[in-house]
Amino acid sequence: MKKELPIGVQTFEKIIKGNYKYVDKTALVYKMAHEYSYVFLSRPRRFGKSLLMSTLEAYFGGRKDLFEGLKIMELEQEWTKYPVFHLDLNANKYETPESLVEELNQFLVSHEKKYGTDSTEKSLAMRFSGLIQRAAEQEGHPVVILVDEYDKPMLNAIGNPQLQEAFRSELKAFYSVLKSQDRYIKFAFLTGVTKFGKAAIEREQSGACSNYAECEQARPKVKISVFSDLNHLADISMSEDFETICGFTEQEIRGNFNDEMAALAHKNDVSIEEAYSQLRENYDGYHFNRFQTEGMYNPFSVLFTFKNLRFNDYWFETGTPTYLVTLLRNFNYQLDELTQEQVTADVLNSIDPSSQNPIPVIYQSGYLTISGYDEEFELYSLDFPNREVERGFTRFLIPYYTPMTENNGPATITQLVRDIRSGNVEAFMQRLQAIFADTDYRIVGKRELYFQNAVTVIFKMLGFNVQTERPANGGRMDMILQTGSYIYIIEFKIDKSAQEALQQIKEKGYHLPFTTDPRPTILIGVNFSSETRGISEWIWKNEMTKS
Repeated sequence: MKKELPIGVQTFEKIIKGNYKYVDKTALVYKMAHEYSYVFLSRPRRFGKSLLMSTLEAYFGGRKDLFEGLKIMELEQEWTKYPVFHLDLNANKYETPESLVEELNQFLVSHEKKYGTDSTEKSLAMRFSGLIQRAAEQEGHPVVILVDEYDKPMLNAIGNPQLQEAFRSELKAFYSVLKSQDRYIKFAFLTGVTKFGKAAIEREQSGACSNYAECEQARPKVKISVFSDLNHLADISMSEDFETICGFTEQEIRGNFNDEMAALAHKNDVSIEEAYSQLRENYDGYHFNRFQTEGMYNPFSVLFTFKNLRFNDYWFETGTPTYLVTLLRNFNYQLDELTQEQVTADVLNSIDPSSQNPIPVIYQSGYLTISGYDEEFELYSLDFPNREVERGFTRFLIPYYTPMTENNGPATITQLVRDIRSGNVEAFMQRLQAIFADTDYRIVGKRELYFQNAVTVIFKMLGFNVQTERPANGGRMDMILQTGSYIYIIEFKIDKSAQEALQQIKEKGYHLPFTTDPRPTILIGVNFSSETRGISEWIWKNEMTKS
């Protein structure tokens, strides 16, 4: 019988009993369970974390019957049944402190029905602690604790420091039980998108205080990490041994989805290898360690591509969290620097709630991935993993960063692309001016950065090769846009003049690095008006002479 694609199926038992295809990760499950006692794994959303969690639940639950024919059967001999507590924090929106309390309470109640309660246990943490002890004593085996999307409440509260602090405080106490009740715990596994790590200063006080109470109130408050008590927690997120524990490798796709690849190739009128090339370009490219040993495919997008026999941005259709835009806009981030970042492992592995660096969250959320590593300085380079992410992320930013509206229909966009490709500067600048004019869009953050980010996102959305703030002799070029036929060097001014912007390009020689390029170089000076929130004037010159 032909096996079905497990689209939307995140329960291991359902996949095995329901005749769905399963990419066997059980050898890694066994390795992790026998090498570690406390584990944390960060992976992007829709990357298979919940299925991995369900597989662990079945394994520690002693469900040998579900693993027939899988690799773990060659490794496991005992198949002990442990009491398993599985907490899934993914479903709730967590808009109030009470919402988290209610979620944790429901989790505890569901297990207290079996293992009982103690009237002396008042807080959620105390109830959790008592529950673990009673379960271990009654079952005669230590417990296994699985926490899926442990960080969902805090991610939802990004941009709301008070709410995030309430969640952090509640979860810190709750998770601290994993250390205090260590003797009753066999294994604990936490998954999430991010790892909230460093302690952060909440408030600094200058000047004197008049009494003890005032001094205590004014004292800098330290926000302790959710993980501060779990110093025995092994983070395998960047471990080479476990890089492939979630997602698909190309070898796994070739070994499990031959029929689907043949159908995809036939439907799109290409060879199977050409279909693999397109699949790779759209959904491969995730790397989770410095060695970049094997690129990982986003399993969600791959499965939907097989289902629909069409390449599309499936991961983005499920919704991109708005906390990413909140971070980028709050910190006045220059968008083009996303793919030029170099950071340390400490930055990638940890989230400081007070930090002004949005890169760790964007990386851990799956919108950037490791593209290189500098051994000497121990720095990681980041980039978009594939076409789906780059294209989808750019489109996602459009309503937040640009004045593009529904009035800018396909015809306008199509003509704008044609004008840029043909070197018709006056026409495409008029269209760009019209896009900014046809809106009441409010400038956010720094004015200069807003306009530059807005134009960058528009050009990237149109598929052009765009660079911003490129170093040059005597300064930095605001923007370079390149097509197959033209090079555009654009300088922006705010409330000044287009002539001044054009003059800066000439005086600083921004165009000189392109003198040997056969394509015409077009210099454009643009002035934005902060009053009208649009383009007030432009001036341009075609540098036709090439030496």
